[in-house]
Amino acid sequence: MAQPRRLVLASTSAYRKALLERLALAFVVVAPQVDERPLADEPPADSALRLAALKAQSVRAAHRDALVIGSDQVAASAGRPLGKPGDHATAARQLRSLSGKSADFHTAVAVLDAASGYMQTEVVPCRVHFRQFDDARIESYLRREQPFDCAGSAKAEGLGIALIARIETDDPTSLIGLPLIALSAMLERAGLPVV
Repeated sequence: MAQPRRLVLASTSAYRKALLERLALAFVVVAPQVDERPLADEPPADSALRLAALKAQSVRAAHRDALVIGSDQVAASAGRPLGKPGDHATAARQLRSLSGKSADFHTAVAVLDAASGYMQTEVVPCRVHFRQFDDARIESYLRREQPFDCAGSAKAEGLGIALIARIETDDPTSLIGLPLIALSAMLERAGLPVV
């Protein structure tokens, strides 16, 4: 059966692409053109929501007949933002600061009907409680997984799960970067049921 709507993922994230593939829908990936710098004093959830919507809107003109998905995640711990570390030394510092503490991951998803301009948005929060770990454990983990493109430096979908004590969320896929429970409901409302 033909898919009733074209679907576009406005993201260059391999994690989001892999998550969307779970829904077994045909889609294309398009790189959004968005300035992702945070705004002064913008709360993490608001920042994630703004960026998810901007990503979807940034590819609308080239895909006027599609449903466009934008998503963004902003993480923080103790009021400090947790970005993607980019390198080993930064990841080690980040993990040392998280040992025995918690971090909040705010993952926003936007579904834009490019034809009508109607956009649905939702932010799915996730709190991650980290175990206590020492420098030797941090170094062992970083050598094995190299999570330098992952906010918080611990990939819950990989070996990083061993650093985590518990996860509190309504949607476990939100932590990886695309909340599929919320997205499935949005797509259905937009005329593209997943099942």
